[in-house]
Parts: sequence; C-alpha cells; structure tokens
Amino acid sequence: MALNHSYDARLVQQETAVGAGVQILLLALIGTAVGMGPVGWLTGLAFAIATWAVLSRALHRSRLRSFGAANRVTLGRATLVGGVTALVAEAFQDSPPVSLFVGLTAVALILDGVDGKVARRTGTSTPLGARFDMEVDAFLILVLSVYVSMAMGPWVLLIGGMRYVFVAAARVWPWLTAPLPPSTARKTVAALQGVLLLVAGAALLPHAVNVGVVALALGLLLWSFGRDVLWLWRTSRVGTVPVPHEVRELVAG
Repeated sequence: MALNHSYDARLVQQETAVGAGVQILLLALIGTAVGMGPVGWLTGLAFAIATWAVLSRALHRSRLRSFGAANRVTLGRATLVGGVTALVAEAFQDSPPVSLFVGLTAVALILDGVDGKVARRTGTSTPLGARFDMEVDAFLILVLSVYVSMAMGPWVLLIGGMRYVFVAAARVWPWLTAPLPPSTARKTVAALQGVLLLVAGAALLPHAVNVGVVALALGLLLWSFGRDVLWLWRTSRVGTVPVPHEVRELVAG
C-alpha cells in the first residue's frame, strides 16, 4: 500500500466493510453446505467483527488511502481463515467435511506467497501490510493447531502458541524486539508449519505417521525460534546500531 497525501476515512471504511461482508457471505455458504451450528456461526462472526475492527483502526491510524492490491489478497486470505476458524469451532461438536476444511486451508496457504509478490511488484510494501500478513499467518497456524490437537493432544498447541508467547515475552524483555537478519531457513520453517499441520489434519495418513509429521513441525519451529532468540540475546549483550521505528515495529509483531 502506498502512502497518499489525500486521506479519506470513508474509503478505509468501505474497504474493511466489504471484507466483513464477504466473510459473512462465506459463512452463509458454509452454513448452507454443511449445516453449521450456533458455535461455528458465532465464532465465524466474532472473527469477522474482530478483523474489521482491528483492521479499520490500524488503517485509520496509519492514514493509508486504501488497502491496495496486496492487502486485498491478504484480506481474501483472512476471509478463508475465518471460514476455517468456524469449521474448527464446529468440530468440537460435529466433525466438518474434511474436503471443505482442506480446501479452504489449502487455498489460504497457497495465497500466502501471492500478497508479498504483489506488494513487491507494485512497490506498495508497507509495515502495516507486512503486519497484516503476519497476523493472518499466525492465526491460521493457531487454528490448525487447535484442530490437530483434538486428535493428538494439547502438546500440538505449542506450535500455534509459540509466536504469541514470543510476543508476550518481548514485552518483558525488550531485546527480543530487535530486528532479525533475513533468513531463508526461518521463512521455510514458517511456511512448513501450515503445510505439515494440514497434512496431519486431513487424516489421510496413519495416525502414527501424522504424529511424526506434527512432531517434525514442532521440532523445526523450536529450532528456528531457539536460534533467533539466541542470536537476539547475544546481540543485546554487545549492543546494536539503532534501527528505524518502522522496522522495529514490523519485527516485533
């Protein structure tokens, strides 16, 4: 999203309102297809309202003119994540169709690489856009962790909760908010989390194999977080060169 000197709050409201409307439409389609109950509906609506409220506030504070193409892709992903969230909530009472769950999740994961490419090609990358993308990714992993934990136990929740624990810890230890150097390994591990959880959630493989798949995902995530935390701690001990606030805010998540 590019900064624009002519800011109009009504345009921001229209963008976020359309996103909330599409989310409700998707929930209606899912409800019609699978007969979703009150739990799924309420969870999906809560997700839609929360996304609309948080995103509207963030856009208003940043005074961006509109979402832009890249953030519209991310908003589409958020809509799919809202559908997945409703299905997972419904799963506590009645198992949703695996094909629908896998389909929505797979598309959301595939689109994960699209918004970034669109932003780079159009020169519209912003801290807000990156933060929006990050939060959608993190929440999808959390929801998938909840779903898989129903069959494998609460230890799976470590995968979805680790990023939020890191953010909470950064409020106690500010050195955790320092910017990390670019890492292909970190990006690869992050991308694999959703794929491996989806494989396990689809339950197409024997249970023992699925447990191994999720254990692999957790092991890779622990290694990645551990390596980054160690690097941040060592860097904090020797001191670092101050970085722009925008970069610090983006990395802090």
